[in-house]
Amino acid sequence: MLESAYAAGTGNASAAPHEAITPAFAVPIANVPGKTMTALVVDYAPGGKSAPHRHGQAFVVGYVLSGAIRSRIDNGAEHVYHAGESWTEKPGAHHTVSENASTTEPAKLLAIFVADTNDRQLVTFDKK
Repeated sequence: MLESAYAAGTGNASAAPHEAITPAFAVPIANVPGKTMTALVVDYAPGGKSAPHRHGQAFVVGYVLSGAIRSRIDNGAEHVYHAGESWTEKPGAHHTVSENASTTEPAKLLAIFVADTNDRQLVTFDKK
């Protein structure tokens, strides 16, 4: 599941560096049949960003491991989260901004998904 959970290319023509994704785990949730918890570590170089995207019907928790992450969900305000802070994304939410808030320091976050076990595409990038 981890190999197919994240699309390799973002299709973003921006000159900014993209994120590096490392699968962490995918485990069935024993007391919630049909659901799996999947985690990905997202590394951003200074100035790095992700293209706008959605996570289908997954519930998502973003937790900043180091640095600072700028995020905007749907039409909400942009918010900068620092190491130790977290946010959630409801199923179907549009993650319009996800980027390193610094142009000089790297940043890292842990993205945790709770999704249907059969859901193989956890990230869908916007089409241009």
